[in-house]
Amino acid sequence: MKSTGIVRRVDDLGRVVLPIELRNKLGITEKDPMEIFVEGSSIILKKYEPFCIFCEETKNLTSFNDKLVCKKCIKKLSEKESEN
Repeated sequence: MKSTGIVRRVDDLGRVVLPIELRNKLGITEKDPMEIFVEGSSIILKKYEPFCIFCEETKNLTSFNDKLVCKKCIKKLSEKESEN
């Protein structure tokens, strides 16, 4: 992990403001969903990107039964189904 040298305090509601320089650099805009991970004693924030439940592809996603599936996996599944 690389230190930015930026320190922010947690406010009384538990919030931390991400500096504009970091948001711009990482392409994070207002209302973007963020994922929160814990690794040891570290908290990791990552811009949330939806992904295919089978291969973790992030492009060409379709919702099926409230799960995201990419077009490649849909094709593989339909080929598998036609084999049976």
